[in-house]
Amino acid sequence: MNFFEPAGSIRSQGFVSEPVPVVLGLGSNRYFRTMSPVKVLFEACRMLSVKLQKMQCSSIYITKPMYYFEQDDFHNMVVSGWYSGAPESLLIDIHSVEDAFGRNRNAEIRNGPRPLDIDIELFGQQKLETSDLVIPHPRMTERAFVLIPMLEIFNRSAESISISTEYYQSCLDRLPDQGVRRLDTAPFVL
Repeated sequence: MNFFEPAGSIRSQGFVSEPVPVVLGLGSNRYFRTMSPVKVLFEACRMLSVKLQKMQCSSIYITKPMYYFEQDDFHNMVVSGWYSGAPESLLIDIHSVEDAFGRNRNAEIRNGPRPLDIDIELFGQQKLETSDLVIPHPRMTERAFVLIPMLEIFNRSAESISISTEYYQSCLDRLPDQGVRRLDTAPFVL
């Protein structure tokens, strides 16, 4: 079995939904109450593990801010797993996780400081473009803080993806240094 093969069907009230492999990018650069960005990421992963089957977590990477520079460095990571539902349902699920950590899109600066940001990077092999959601994430291949941890997961996974990791590696190789460095901690195991 590889990353883009179904892990098995889930039957609920007569409806069968095949799990789809997904990749989510997570970032934090603000405390939430007394929780450091690393603790926020850990707790967010714990909450996401209820929604994603066979979830895997990358290491955490410290990343210089992009787009809006007057803020602290980010703590970034990627998780992958199998999701049973539509992309729009996953978006609702990740927004509820973000909300649990004080995310308020109406009160924040776009690309500015925030306790938690979760992006859908990949949703199987689907392509989607709506006013609320674009898949694959349109800026994924310009972000070393997504590509490095994503390749970390793909390269260590026994369930490697069926699409070529060489494509993502070549995207990463073309990027300038973005100040991404691995935090000296092991990936989360939930």
